Amino acid sequence: MNEVLKRNNVKVIGNKEKVIMFAHGFGCDQTMWRNIVPSFEEEYQIVLFDYVGSGDSNLKVYNSEKYGSLKGYVQDVLDIIEALKLHEVIFVGHSVSSMIGMLAAIQKPEAFKSLVMIGPSPRYLNDREYFGGFEERDIHEMLDMMEMNFIGWASYMAPIVAANDVHPAVAKEVEKSFSSTDPKITKQFAEVTFFSDHRKDLEKSSIPTLIIQCSEDSIVPIQVGEYLHRHIEKSDFKIMDVKGHYPHLSHPHETIQLIKEYLYQMQ
Repeated sequence: MNEVLKRNNVKVIGNKEKVIMFAHGFGCDQTMWRNIVPSFEEEYQIVLFDYVGSGDSNLKVYNSEKYGSLKGYVQDVLDIIEALKLHEVIFVGHSVSSMIGMLAAIQKPEAFKSLVMIGPSPRYLNDREYFGGFEERDIHEMLDMMEMNFIGWASYMAPIVAANDVHPAVAKEVEKSFSSTDPKITKQFAEVTFFSDHRKDLEKSSIPTLIIQCSEDSIVPIQVGEYLHRHIEKSDFKIMDVKGHYPHLSHPHETIQLIKEYLYQMQ
């Protein structure tokens, strides 16, 4: 138990019966939830963690084979749930964590009560009639940039994903977060994230799901949210009239409101 909690730098706030687990996205860590967590502390036990390779996780246990697909991250989520003896978890995942949470719930549905996906995508690459937002050459160019000049990649990418023209402070925070990660681990996580395809898994998901998407998101086009909503049977789809990929940082109050409205509806 202690090994798992140290590995993923797990933090537990409160001892309420209802549990919310917040899972950060690519290149980030659990501090990204700081504007969201206080609004849920009164009613829920909060579980925060860092994926291995992020934040204050134990980098020594990183294994490129284990984390060569999302399955390694899925197993870590299930390990945390087992170590803390959690049940009926409300899993709130940002970006790639949305798919990690969904895959974990498919594997062990009895451990989950509902899923909240913020800026999710089952596949980032375009594919025939499916529009994911990226061509394969776009991802290869990004990976090449990460390898040649990691800090340069972070300073280039952060303003794009965080909508710098509207949210410069968020862009600076995202850039700092990207820059603080291990370049090799982050590059592999990027490969795993952007080349993943979990479209066939969507119909296996039996957990009630809220999909939250920003109306303008450079990472996830609106068509992706609509696709998810069509293929996840028990899903609600909410579009925020905001720009960027990090609404929990740029618009925490609106994000909190959408999550709370959904959870009250599910009671």
